[in-house]
Amino acid sequence: MANNNQPKKYLFKSSSGQAALEFLMTYGWAFLIIIVMVAALAYFGISNPSRLLPNRCNFGPEWECVDYQVSSSANTIRLMIKNNLGETVTIDNIAVGNEAVGNSVYCSAATPVLTGSKLTISNIRSGEAKDIIFSTCGMAAAGVLQGGKAKINVTIDYYPIASGSNYMKQTKGDLYIGVV
Repeated sequence: MANNNQPKKYLFKSSSGQAALEFLMTYGWAFLIIIVMVAALAYFGISNPSRLLPNRCNFGPEWECVDYQVSSSANTIRLMIKNNLGETVTIDNIAVGNEAVGNSVYCSAATPVLTGSKLTISNIRSGEAKDIIFSTCGMAAAGVLQGGKAKINVTIDYYPIASGSNYMKQTKGDLYIGVV
């Protein structure tokens, strides 16, 4: 007859190994769920902050950006700026570009008409707004595509009429806008 009073042999001498394994499995499942959630957010574009940023046009206090538009399909950049300088000025040149590496937005025509390679606008009175249209721009070559966002840098060289062209000043601004 068998002796039933002998202790039974267990695989684990204590339950601490099982507790550690359960602990690690619980955190493993939680970690896996977090990875799946981050992957889903990245897939749907939530992780792209440029899609969430609003459109803006900044030039500082000298020039007010009244309205603006960048069109990839028409290859144009439209900009309406207002003189807030308090005196009549002449814009000697306005240049546009972007931050693309190796490529930049190059526009071969503009309204008012380019004089050589310069866009000159004479006698802009204080408080007057001017509509400037850059056309025939190489948007696709510069990576400015329809439906995306683009940062366009604008440089305005101007001088007060009373002082003359020897007192040239420069203002830099930028557009951050959704491309239509």
